[in-house]
Amino acid sequence: MQAGLARRYRSDTLFRWAGFGAVSFSALILVLLLVSMASSGWAGFQRSEIRMSVPIRGHIQIDPARLAQPDPLGGLEVAGLPALVKSAATQAFGPDGDALIADGAWREVGQKLIDDPSLLMSGELKVSLPASDDLANAQRGGGVPELRQRAARLAREGALVRAFDTGFLVRADATNPQSVGIWGALKGSMMTMFITLVLAFPVGVLSALYLEEYAGRNRWTDIIEISINNLAAVPSIIFGLLGLAVFLAAFPNYRSAPLIGGMTLALMTMPVIVISGRNAIKAVPPSIRDAALAMGASPVQVVFHHVLPLALPGILTGTIIGMARALGETAPLLMIGMRAFVASPPSDFTSPATVLPVQIFLWSDEIDRGFIERTSAAIVVLLIFLLVMNGIAIYLRNRFEKRW
Repeated sequence: MQAGLARRYRSDTLFRWAGFGAVSFSALILVLLLVSMASSGWAGFQRSEIRMSVPIRGHIQIDPARLAQPDPLGGLEVAGLPALVKSAATQAFGPDGDALIADGAWREVGQKLIDDPSLLMSGELKVSLPASDDLANAQRGGGVPELRQRAARLAREGALVRAFDTGFLVRADATNPQSVGIWGALKGSMMTMFITLVLAFPVGVLSALYLEEYAGRNRWTDIIEISINNLAAVPSIIFGLLGLAVFLAAFPNYRSAPLIGGMTLALMTMPVIVISGRNAIKAVPPSIRDAALAMGASPVQVVFHHVLPLALPGILTGTIIGMARALGETAPLLMIGMRAFVASPPSDFTSPATVLPVQIFLWSDEIDRGFIERTSAAIVVLLIFLLVMNGIAIYLRNRFEKRW
């Protein structure tokens, strides 16, 4: 007997240490992942900038009131701001100085003037403009030796710096890594997830309630249950093909719109919500139903006043899992055309848009090292978005648990 007890204690100790080791290993892998993403992504939140002065007063002939009207950048372009910025770069850095700044850098100067029209009366405007791709690559150690030497000299003089790019969070996609931003893809993800949640959650919850509380046990309900379980295991690209064949056929003008993307992802998320909802409803003790009926509640009141509030935390857990899976999906959205180059954030649910996973996929396919850094930064933004979304859902789940 003593030998048997000793073996049981040893087995218990080994099991506890095995569990502790598994949890520690998982936590270590998670920490390594977060540290790796943060260290790689920090460079993506920075960009190479040229610090210079642009003469404004007497060189830009435009009415300040014009800057408050539609298309103020167009008015500044007609007034000669692009040529003025290039001329200032040439005077500051030599005959080829205009090649050291990125194409479209004048737009950032124009945006400063739009935000503060009083700058039109200033003598010189000190700005930090995005460097050209070649100069940025040279600052990172690439390119030809001559340009690397020039980049090092400009850096020593303080004219070329690596600065935190606040515009990365408010701009949309662009053709060069110095001018790209993540806001267009982030807004597209938010709008797509909103459509997904609005469609999948109520339909999934009502389906689970009907199957558990009202549907009889027969061959048809068995077929429905098997179909739902199979849909939860279907590869995501199949839902993309379904969205391509059904939704785009019905709405051909809404290709790559968040509306179509949300409808496609809702099909993929709904089975997960139905399965988790049925399990949560099934876990509610029968005594709750019997007590409510005994007090005179109708069957509908029993379901919505007693069963559903008790099952809601479990339903929200399944919703979190389904939405997290949908947020990271790329294949179904590629099938419906959400891989298009979108230079401006979507204005509504039917505007062309892309999402964070697709944007990461597109940037990672570029050969420019600058896009690789931006890819790491976009991954960090995606992880933060996922944590915030899950945090809100977990808060709501816990709040309903305390309320009951």
